[in-house]
Amino acid sequence: MTQPDVPLERLGAIDVGSNSIRLVIAEYDPERGFEIIDEVKDQPRLGTRVDATGMLDRTAMTRAFAALKRMKEVADRRGVTRLAAVATSAMRDAKNGETFAKRVRRQLGIPLEIIDGDREAQLSWRSVAHHFRLENARTLVADIGGGSLELIGAVDGLVEVTTSLPLGAVRLTEEFLTGARSTRIEVAALRKHIRRTLKKALPWRDWHQAVLIGSGGSFTNLARMAAARAGHLGDAIHGTKVGAGETESLLEWLATKSPEQRASVAGLNPQRADIILAGVAVAAELLDVLDARELTASAYGLREGLLLEMVGAQELSRPNDPLQLMREFVDRCRGDRRHVEQVRVIAAALHEQLAAALGGSAEDAWLLDAAALLHDVGQLVSYRNHHKHSYQLIMHADRLGLDSRDRALVALISRYHRKRGPTKKHEEFARLSHDEQETVRRVSGLLRVADGLDRGHTASVDRVTVALEDGKCIIRASPRLRDADVSLEVWGANRKSDVLARMLGCDVVVEEGLPVEA
Repeated sequence: MTQPDVPLERLGAIDVGSNSIRLVIAEYDPERGFEIIDEVKDQPRLGTRVDATGMLDRTAMTRAFAALKRMKEVADRRGVTRLAAVATSAMRDAKNGETFAKRVRRQLGIPLEIIDGDREAQLSWRSVAHHFRLENARTLVADIGGGSLELIGAVDGLVEVTTSLPLGAVRLTEEFLTGARSTRIEVAALRKHIRRTLKKALPWRDWHQAVLIGSGGSFTNLARMAAARAGHLGDAIHGTKVGAGETESLLEWLATKSPEQRASVAGLNPQRADIILAGVAVAAELLDVLDARELTASAYGLREGLLLEMVGAQELSRPNDPLQLMREFVDRCRGDRRHVEQVRVIAAALHEQLAAALGGSAEDAWLLDAAALLHDVGQLVSYRNHHKHSYQLIMHADRLGLDSRDRALVALISRYHRKRGPTKKHEEFARLSHDEQETVRRVSGLLRVADGLDRGHTASVDRVTVALEDGKCIIRASPRLRDADVSLEVWGANRKSDVLARMLGCDVVVEEGLPVEA
């Protein structure tokens, strides 16, 4: 007997941006993924004059509320069982943003959440990572909204850095393109401002000629205009590539037209005619600062990322071995598994023998285990500053089995495994409580010595013994084989013993111990 089909769950995601509000409704099948069954879009321009007044405009709020009410009715009629809604730049910048969000939650029953720039970037990243193959490449994802530009830098599909910049199309238009027709002076001032803001945002040498993927209306409209000029307007826009030269030509051409004239440009949404110049200017400056030949447009954005997050929340709730998740992450980063496992064993032995003297907490061993496995993942990006890149990769990794507090501590402990130890000059460390700072100092002190004791990545040290003698901490490293040379490891550990010495309040001396018989 044929079993009746089980109805698929229907999910809804709403993105309340500075320019547009969008709803997407999808059915989710664990085997086939998402199928979009409805979309609704409105452009109430909620970000109008937020920069100038610090408040959401009353008329814009009325338009936005009416749009959200219609979207809630569509979601109900379509049988949506789970609805998520997020608000971005305009509402997080406006003093009355939370008041408006409360009204939406109370009167419409929409669970509207105002998210920060990092969360916005992560949602955009989820969408792009789902639709593009990003292995074996450095990728910069740019999402231009009405109020802000979100940048996500990834190496081999692993997020290394995110940042949110006040370079949204509506915001820039209101600030720089105030006349009925933009002048060359206005456009030049706009581009100079964009360039200056971008150059302060990232270490661009690390992202030279990275693959640029653009999400959001500015990029999709740029791609549609380029497709129209090539006679391919009816083609699907997702994945369309637009060259740097063509972007510059379109920018120059659009700048000669008034918003009314731009409204008739083939491929351009007429409702975006007044703000497209600013959006294309951001795209052009990104291409220039990356020294990239082209950009690729993504037809998917934050809403799809929100849907993926809703489904992912169920997947992530399944129990997993955190250490196994970390090992998988190390492998994805092409890490040296033998080295990090060796460092983990040595670090655990040091902790066992020094825990009482250090006065550590019960969680120190767990944090040390995690940091020992993850401390070198930043070498995926570059060796020279890999400790800093390790911090970023750990902070942005999807699945590590760490809660938010432990993630922050492990990321910092890993960051301090080389070069300078913990310092309050680093904002991330200074934000920790006193007890958390002491934890980072204790655990990173042990990790630094353990890492030094495998300086050659040869796993030559078999065991370590610790003795507190004559006001000193003497650590003896016994080689695995009688003829093994561990002088490099002893040298490396002595060079990195400074943090541990401060925590113990005495000199730390690392020596070669008696060899272990083969």
